[in-house]
Amino acid sequence: MNTPEKVRLLSEAGRYDSCGPKSCEVKVSEALGGVYTAKAERSDCRLFKTLMHNSCSFDCAYCGNSTTCRKKKEKASYTPKELAGVFSFMTEKLSVGGLFISSGVAGDPDRVTEEMIEAVRIIRREQGFRGYVHFKVLPGTSRELIRQASEMSNRMSINIEAASEGALSELSSCKSYGSDILRRQRWISRLPLRSGQTTQVIVNGLSTDRDMLRMARWEYENVGLRRVYFSAFRPVSGTPLEKEEAEPSWRQNVLYNSDFLMRDYGYTMKDFLSVMDGGMLPRGDPKAEIARATMDGPLEIDGATYGDLIRVPGIGPRTARRILGRKGRIKSMSDLRSLGGWTRRAAPFIKIRGRRQSSLGDFYS
Repeated sequence: MNTPEKVRLLSEAGRYDSCGPKSCEVKVSEALGGVYTAKAERSDCRLFKTLMHNSCSFDCAYCGNSTTCRKKKEKASYTPKELAGVFSFMTEKLSVGGLFISSGVAGDPDRVTEEMIEAVRIIRREQGFRGYVHFKVLPGTSRELIRQASEMSNRMSINIEAASEGALSELSSCKSYGSDILRRQRWISRLPLRSGQTTQVIVNGLSTDRDMLRMARWEYENVGLRRVYFSAFRPVSGTPLEKEEAEPSWRQNVLYNSDFLMRDYGYTMKDFLSVMDGGMLPRGDPKAEIARATMDGPLEIDGATYGDLIRVPGIGPRTARRILGRKGRIKSMSDLRSLGGWTRRAAPFIKIRGRRQSSLGDFYS
């Protein structure tokens, strides 16, 4: 098999590793494939996302690379030198600035991880690459190899896949929630990674939104996670779950929004429970839904605390700090807009100088 064909197969097999909600754009115009634009808050980075092997000895019921998939596929793998050569081409010809490396567990996870480490070693030490490397840890990898990988990585992750041990057991008989995943996350949490660690969870009917958010909160508090990536389930042809319905994208997006509120705004499970029905979040914007459920009435902007301001839809931490630092009162929606507020969203939930300025419907509806 020639190298371009390997690139196509291995980058296609690696597309399920998420970089965020609508934050990665496949550059379909690029002939080799696997090139994404990861959009960060301050900058964008073109990533080459690929697997080392597309075959796997695990039996994950949702995965097209697993032993349970009946659909025949062409197997492909890189040698470390091959992958390093492909990445060198990507950086020189396609302006790629980062590598996202993962793999199917083709036999022993340590053997595959050694190959991944060697590929990154060549990229770093022989080719002199100083950009971003995200190293995906395989379940069951030894502590020493995780340490070695961390020395050449900006960020590491291991997919938790499910919100609980019971849910994971429905998806795979090969993975131990505690020893294969959570233990490795604790090991990673003790390493001096510049960009920390993340994880990915499949959003499906095995877990409620309450389960998902409780899992995420536990991860932030106990293993120092930077963020959770939520991936709405999509059935893959040939797998045991091929006839299951796809999970709606809106549920994934609501979980992302809720997770953001929990991480950056200090929202608690009590806040989310106030709008849940049977453990599930409503389809709308969770910040607005929670505001309707918990606010006693429109908030007077002048004199409000930081904690009160950031709970208003359309007002984020930066705008709240600007409001508190402003000399003089907020006199109009134009004043709020000039400070960065999203006035259309905020209007139903605030008062300015004792008056509501909204025509968007009754706040109490």
